[in-house]
Amino acid sequence: MNQIQGMRVFMRVIELNSFTLAAKQLGMSPAAVTRSINMLEAHLNVRLINRSTRSLSLTEAGTEYLDGCRTIIENLDEIESNLVKTTRSPHGTLRIGASATFASAQLCSLLAAYHRTQPLVDFDIRTFDAHVDMIEGGFDIGFTDGRRLPGSSMVSRVLANFDDVLVASPSYLARRGTPATPSMLGSHNLLIVSDGSARTWEFTDGSGIYRVQTMRNALRTSSHSMARTAALNDMGIAMLPMPLIRDDLESGALVRLLDAYPVNDSARSFSIVYSGRTQLTAKVRTFIDFSVGFFRSTERSFPLRAVA
Repeated sequence: MNQIQGMRVFMRVIELNSFTLAAKQLGMSPAAVTRSINMLEAHLNVRLINRSTRSLSLTEAGTEYLDGCRTIIENLDEIESNLVKTTRSPHGTLRIGASATFASAQLCSLLAAYHRTQPLVDFDIRTFDAHVDMIEGGFDIGFTDGRRLPGSSMVSRVLANFDDVLVASPSYLARRGTPATPSMLGSHNLLIVSDGSARTWEFTDGSGIYRVQTMRNALRTSSHSMARTAALNDMGIAMLPMPLIRDDLESGALVRLLDAYPVNDSARSFSIVYSGRTQLTAKVRTFIDFSVGFFRSTERSFPLRAVA
């Protein structure tokens, strides 16, 4: 039996002191109301209501049960009301997992803009250099770059595209010289961002592909932020995401290299990732929509190619 429904029927019968009136208010037949009370009493193995042709009265057990029903139903109604508010009004904590590159380059600007429109939403942020499972991590929203693919149960929407670029500090170049061709990189200190596997840097000038082995290097790390810091400290040449080093290039702290030789397969993207569930809470749904609009706005001037 549906015990919660039985409790509601029982409470309405007592409030109205009538099976017939209770049936009319609940949209049930009188027989259905009687059957519901009978099933509830059978389930509890106790009589709750004394019935006569003229009146109804509670038994001692019925009186005690009525008090308990009221407490349970009031609590249940409050829980359901709060859940409805959650789905309609953005509030609470939004758990976000973001790649370190996105977190360093764009995340704070996005959060600040969203928080101005939804001040009742706060944020719990976790950043990562390697891939993490969004579901196992318990995240509401994830931000990844183009080399981190979400699981098949996740929805991924591209927000913006960007490129990797080759950079070094002026002091390093003054000491070691500025490479004019990809082949000259072999004599330089290379700062490699890698997952541990061997990697080759590839360049092209329209007439051919130039490959630079990166097995010999001054630094190998899984963190773009660490490679950027190493480049700023004159340790060598790094290939880094444009959004991460935009300010460094504008200030002159880093210099872009080999512009005549574009990096092969350098096109990457930032994507927002979330569960494919249809019953998204208001905070998740509004944040997704806001993020897409934030990056597609024609008024923004990020060093990114917005997705139409």
